[in-house]
Amino acid sequence: MTLLDRPAAVTETAAPLAPAARLLPALAAVYRAQLARARVARIPLLFVATFQSLGILVMMRGVVDAGENSAARAVVAGSSVLVVAFVALNLLAQYFGKLRATGGLDHYATLPVPPAAVVLGAAGAYASFTVPGALVTAAVGAVMFSLPLANLWVLLAVVPLAGAALSGLGAACGLLAPRQEIATLLGQLGMSAALLLGVLPVDHLPQAVRWLRDLLPSTYGVEAFARTFGPGPDWAAVAGDLAVCAAVGLASLTLATWAYRRATTR
Repeated sequence: MTLLDRPAAVTETAAPLAPAARLLPALAAVYRAQLARARVARIPLLFVATFQSLGILVMMRGVVDAGENSAARAVVAGSSVLVVAFVALNLLAQYFGKLRATGGLDHYATLPVPPAAVVLGAAGAYASFTVPGALVTAAVGAVMFSLPLANLWVLLAVVPLAGAALSGLGAACGLLAPRQEIATLLGQLGMSAALLLGVLPVDHLPQAVRWLRDLLPSTYGVEAFARTFGPGPDWAAVAGDLAVCAAVGLASLTLATWAYRRATTR
């Protein structure tokens, strides 16, 4: 056999994979995509969340006196943060639970996107819709309970930090729940806890319930906002509550990122 008759050696080289996207560009892309998707589907539910909080204000006004007192401050602050809990905790748990149940996570798993970008992008998009509702609820509540309006700007810090903490928990519930129905149930239970433990004046709660309240991430956002209604707010205490809220938010988002990796690799 001559060299001409000998079959040529075939060498196969694998096509190089596309490099993984960096965190910040990937996060921005996921955030914009989720924001566009949620704009149509979630705005009606945002109105529901706002009207729900306004209804609670009206109901509590019948049993809580207006003026500079701790009960009035707790009701207004808790009702404002409840808008965040409804969207960031309840709806996000349902969203990720549905994605897992219908195989929607497979789409994200095929993209060169870091898991943290998927979780943070979805959480940020959902939390963004809570700002108008929280501001409207706080303004109406302050007028209804004769509280000052000067420090409502603190909500611009409270909403993202409380939203991050609750969004991480909501995403983790949706990703770790074995079934979509259980994810929905966990989201509803979390929102109910935020309602009962965040809106009711802490002075009226038994000690055992206060300990449970301290475990709820949104509690520190409620406390930070409630402190700003008093005469001469203790800004150091406000900053401390916000720092705790930020630390819990980081921990809950880390948990949600781990839950996302676990759900996409099983």
